[in-house]
This record gives sequence, structure tokens and C-alpha cells, in this order.
Amino acid sequence: MRRIGKKLRSTSTDLARLGMAAGLGIVLSFAAGMPIAKAAPTKHVKPQLKTPPKGTRLHVVTDKLTYNAKTKIAVATGKVVITYGNYVLVASKVIYDKRNDRMRATGSVHLREPGGNILQADIAQLQNRFRDGFARHLRLLLTNDATLTADYAKRRNGNLTVYQHVTYTRCKECVLPNGEPLWQIRSVEVTHNEDEGVIYHKDASFEFLGATVLWLPTLSHPDPTVKRRTGFLIPQFNFSSTYGFGVGTPYFINLAPNYDVTLRPFFTSKQGPLARATWRHRLAKGEYNVDLAGIYQFNKNVTPPGDTRLRGYARTTGDFEINKRWSWGWDAAAISDETFARRYDIDGRVELVNQVYLTGVNDRNFFSARMLHFRGLLAPDANKTFPVAAPYLRYNLMMDKPVWGGDLGFNTNVYSIHRRRSLSLSPTTANQAEDQTRAILEAHWNRRIVSGSGAVISPFARLRSDVFITNRLPGSTKKDRITTRLLPTAGFDVRWPFVRSSDHGQQVLTPVVQFITSPSEHKSDRLSNEDSVSLNFDYSNLFLHNRFTGQDRFEGGTRINAGIMSNWLFNDGGFLRLSAGQSYHLAGKNSFTFGSGLSGGYSDLVMAVAFQPNEHLQFSYQARIDDRSFNFKTHEAGLTGNYGALSGSINYLNVAAAPAYGRPLKQEQVWGNAEYFFSDRWSVFGGARYDLALNRSLQHTVGLGYHCDCFGFKVAYKETNATDRDARASRSLIMSIEFKTLGSGTVGAGL
Repeated sequence: MRRIGKKLRSTSTDLARLGMAAGLGIVLSFAAGMPIAKAAPTKHVKPQLKTPPKGTRLHVVTDKLTYNAKTKIAVATGKVVITYGNYVLVASKVIYDKRNDRMRATGSVHLREPGGNILQADIAQLQNRFRDGFARHLRLLLTNDATLTADYAKRRNGNLTVYQHVTYTRCKECVLPNGEPLWQIRSVEVTHNEDEGVIYHKDASFEFLGATVLWLPTLSHPDPTVKRRTGFLIPQFNFSSTYGFGVGTPYFINLAPNYDVTLRPFFTSKQGPLARATWRHRLAKGEYNVDLAGIYQFNKNVTPPGDTRLRGYARTTGDFEINKRWSWGWDAAAISDETFARRYDIDGRVELVNQVYLTGVNDRNFFSARMLHFRGLLAPDANKTFPVAAPYLRYNLMMDKPVWGGDLGFNTNVYSIHRRRSLSLSPTTANQAEDQTRAILEAHWNRRIVSGSGAVISPFARLRSDVFITNRLPGSTKKDRITTRLLPTAGFDVRWPFVRSSDHGQQVLTPVVQFITSPSEHKSDRLSNEDSVSLNFDYSNLFLHNRFTGQDRFEGGTRINAGIMSNWLFNDGGFLRLSAGQSYHLAGKNSFTFGSGLSGGYSDLVMAVAFQPNEHLQFSYQARIDDRSFNFKTHEAGLTGNYGALSGSINYLNVAAAPAYGRPLKQEQVWGNAEYFFSDRWSVFGGARYDLALNRSLQHTVGLGYHCDCFGFKVAYKETNATDRDARASRSLIMSIEFKTLGSGTVGAGL
């Protein structure tokens, strides 16, 4: 189908305090007296009673054990390990009172609970089959790597624990020179309700870099078992020249274990409130969601199409399993105008593809049925020329048993395309009719034979039958013209690997020769070209039987494809791969035209290089070289590496213009990114993309970051130069802060 083109390992006090001042109001003010919700596919599951059932035996391993039959008190000393159901208790001394079902442990007490939390204390007492108890001078290691310390804790009813004089933190490695954590919460009292999955702080102060920066009378946050629950999400702040200052206050509503809704109101100073809501629903065989957004704009004095009061957006997606082999789903969106979703950062797509699909997979067999509708959202797009494909069917069948010693399969491809106005992308290769129905049935056979000398010979054959019904092709007034074609293909592929071993590794040299013969492509001027518009000839498609990207076009004639592949495998794990080749058209009509690299008797030369000397450096390069002038038609190069504290990548692309294949202009771009840790935890990072052909920057980002085991901070400047009517180029300053186990927030300011 035709498609239209188109985010410290040392402490710096000043900067960290600046980030804290901006982020604490975002992250923690919403935690005061209300839960922080986390939208995720699963939710907090009410824990089952942790108390072992009656009759569970107590297993004791100890250096010394005494028992008084009169008092029914047992004393274990030395290294004591007690297992009771899923509880494991380790201590220096344990006294067990059988009459009162009371166990008192002293000396380096270590208790592993069924949920995975670990309690360390000087003294711990457990009773009523571990349902109740208390501990003094304790340290609780939670499963989310957070640590809670307290002077005293008392547990009752098996699910409610109250701690006195508490500190809570996630920091283990990220500490100040005096040993204090980078951040911590000090509370007079903390209550952990395991049924609710919530940790409540009372009279809490938040400390950062050793100083108290915020005091809250109450504070709550989820415990490690919680994945989602009702409450406010982290708010969003932004400033844009298009809508002014904006603030979003998302509210997540956990309606049931399998469905929820998120309200996403976004208030703007220039255009008023933007209403948005997202519904998600998971069923036994799949899931779907609905995203709705709309605004009544205060100001209509903007560039069309945004010069209206009411603007809206709706999108729904779904994916469902019928059984182990079959599934179906949809992706559909409706929008009031082309720029609304991009202007308000709802959906960044520049083309909408609405579809309903059904797929089936069984071993090597595949079936797909789709209905598709395309809509362009950029200013140059003429939507009358965008198609509807209904239906679009594919079916691939492979025979279970060998036929003539090889694999026999059948491919079926059917579509029906409809558009309101025909289009001529290229008079020689890509005319698109108002309507076209196509049916293709292809049988393909191939066999693999290994000779005694090690050569791999693969004969193959294909027989393809086409039926096209075309209506109103550009330049023609004929309706419902029926075109049929019978297109056989046969040939063989020979690969002969030579292996050589040395002290430096192993080398594999493989010459490849492929012979293919087909009748000349005919009647292509009578057909609408929907799926074979673009073409980029390189080494990756040198040995394809049909080098067109789709099936509306067919590569005919007799040709030989020849190349060589060389692989060096180094002993230390590195490698060097070199590949080069060329295609030779021997007889029949050449299906390709100027700009393809395949239009002459000799194709352009294609080559590829991949080099990885070690785990720190990777290099790739491929090129297409004119067979006569030896000028480069295509360069694609990429370098990725890391050395110590520096990591990054850079890529370069240079592709010559090919108007007949969807590239009216030369394309030349360079892009890359890098990050440098100038200390253990502080880093600078950046990225850029530049269009060398148009001599303009497309996007660039630069920023500063801090990361450790309990805290993350980034501030970045980002500039994007894509402009489309009222969806303007943007410049923004974005700051993100994360206090792990508590929450995260992002602040953005358009410049």
C-alpha cells in the first residue's frame, strides 16, 4: 500500500538543590494525604494470610537446645535457624513458650517473610502463629530495595504494622560523605497496611542532601506489592507559544482488576481546558483501549486548520486471541483536523492508518485479512488520492512433505484498492488508478543440495498467475479493464564456502552465483502500481528473485547475480564481514528504469562492511557505486562505540535522487548522539539530526543528567524544526526528576 512520508557518581549540591526545588512540589505534594497511582497492566493483589496453617511443623537447626517439660519452654542457642511455613528466622538465641505460642529472638535477628521482605532487629517477638509481634531497633529491607528503619514496631492481625521514629529511603550506594543517604523521609510514626498495600507516614519531613526541604503532616505511597491504584498521577507542566502555559493533572481510576480509566485534563492559558480520557479493558482473550480528547478553543485567530472553536480526537485499538492460532483486532482513529493531535502533543503521527485485521499462524502457514484506510495529515497531502484497501488478503501455505526432494509452497495475495482520484507519482513506474482489484496465486519450489566438495546448490522454480481489474488509470478513460499475466521463474543458487583457520581466528570465504530466468514483464503500463513504488537497491536485496518491494511489479528477463562474502571470526569474539556483488541482465526486457541502479546490462556495484573488533566498537557501511563512472550513488554508514565514560553513535546517509522510485530529491542526512560521564554519576548528553541536502537542522538535544540507585535527574534543551501550519516548530526545556519508589515528574517549558 502506498504510504506518504513523513527522549552523580559525585554530588553537586547547587544543581541538585535546584532540581529538588522544582521537583519536590510535583512528586511529593501529590503524595501528601493521597496515593500516587501507577498505571500498569496489573494491580495490587490483596495478600493471602501469611500465617502458616494449623499443623505446620516448626523445623529447628541449632547448636544447643534445652526443653523444660513443666513450663513447656524451649531455649535454642548458638546459630539458630527456624523454618515455619514460609518464614525463616535466624538468631543467636530463641526462647519458645509453647503454652502461649510465643517466640522471642535476640542477637542479630534476621527474619525472612513470605512476601520476600527481610526484617533485621536486636529483639523480635512473634506470637499467635506469627500473626502478631513486636521488634526493637529494627531494619526492614523491602522487595523494592527500599529500607525502613525504626526504634520500635508492633504488628497485629497479621497485616497491620505500626513503626515508631522511622526513616525511609531507597539509597544504598548514593550517600553523602557523612554516610547519610542522598534523600530520606523521617516520620514520627509509619503504618503499613498490607491489605491496602499502602505505607502511611505521619508527621513526615523530607530530607535531601542532609537538609530538610519539605514537611508534610501526612504522606502515603504504595508498598512494593502495588502496581496500580486510584489516585492522582504525577502532574505535567509546560509552556508553549501555541497555547501558553499549560498544566495537566491526570487522575487514575482503578475500577476493577481488569479495567480502568485515566482522566487527563490539561489546562492552557491561551486556549482553555483540553479534556482527555483513556479507557483500558483487559478481557480473558485480549484487551482494548479508547483514547478521547477535545477542546473548545478560546482563540480562533490561529493558522488554519486550527482556526475553529471545537477540535477533537478519538483513537481505539484492540487485540484479541480467538485460539492459539487465530487472533483479530483493530486500530482506528478519527480527528477533527490534520494538526490538532500534534499541536497539543496527543498523537505525533503524520499519517493515520485505520485497520481491522484477522491473522492465523500454524507452523509455517500464515493467513492475514485486513481492511485499511489511509489519511495524510501534512499540508501537501491530497487525501482524495489516499486509498482504502478492502479487503487485503494474504495466505501462505507450505506442504508438510517434500516434493521432488524440496519444499513446495503456495502464496495468495488479494487486494481491492479504492480512491476518489487517480494519481501519477511517476509516468514510467507509478501510476495509481481510482480502483484496482488484484489477485495473485504463486506456487514456489526450492531444494537444497550439498555436493561432496561442499558446494551448496539450491535449484528453485516459481509459477505466478495474476489477475488485475483496473478502473481509470491516469492517462486512460477505460473502466474495469481486465489484465491477466502468467509469470514463471526458474533458476539455481550456488554457494561454495571455503574455510581457513589460523592463530587469529577463522575465515570463511563464500562465492555466490545465482542464475534466474523469467519472461519479460509485460502489461505493466495497464496496471496501477500500489505496493512497488519505492526501490533502494543494495547488497541486502541483491539475491532476491524479485527486487521490487511489492507484487504489482515483476522483475523479468534472464539475469545472473554474483557476489562474494567473507567472514573473519576473531578468537576474542570480534568479527569482520565483507560482501560485494553485481547483477548482470542477459536477455529479455529490463523491468527497471533510470535511478534504480539496475537499469543497464550491468547493475551498479553494491557492497557492505560490518566490523566489530571488540565489544566497545561497532562499524557498518554499505554503498552502491555506478558501474561506469564509479561515482557513489548511495552511502550508509554507522559507528557505535563506548570507551570508558564516553558512549555514542553517529550515522550518515546519502542517497541519490530517483524520481521514478519515490525520491524526487537527493537525500543526505547525518545524525548521532553521545553521553559522557564526567564523574561517577553526573553526565552530559546530546543528540542532533541535520539535513545536509537542505542545509538545516531537523532536531537537536543537549542536557545534563544525574543517576544513582535511588535518584534520577535530567535537564535538557530540545529543538525540533518540523513545522506544519499551526503545528509549529518547537523549542522546549524539559526537566525530569525521579525519587525511586516514590514517583517521578517532568517539567517542560517551551522557549
